[in-house]
Amino acid sequence: MAHTTKDIDAQLPLPPATFHVLMALAAGERHGYGIIQDVEEATDGDLRLSAGTLYRTLQRLVERGMIAEASSKTIRALDDPRRRYYRLTAFGAAVARAETARLARMVRIARATGLAEAT
Repeated sequence: MAHTTKDIDAQLPLPPATFHVLMALAAGERHGYGIIQDVEEATDGDLRLSAGTLYRTLQRLVERGMIAEASSKTIRALDDPRRRYYRLTAFGAAVARAETARLARMVRIARATGLAEAT
């Protein structure tokens, strides 16, 4: 199913936990605990997702078609069979790119107004 710009824009702005989950999955399939670790590492510990927050976020993202449960038997054969792996969908990647662009615009405005330092 092709998603329009309107479909993508309707998801914005993303809550921080949602955006970080999408970014973690952009690197490849992950299970829940792996996502928690990736987010904590990427944010230098500033964002620590609880299991409850993570699994509510994952459920919402699956329902909205931004991620899907991965069916990679190769990964599962090497790991605990109870773990669920997730992958980013094309729609999820498009939403993450749109959110990245939105945030970049906000930073440019903040720099132009002197609220953020230029790098």
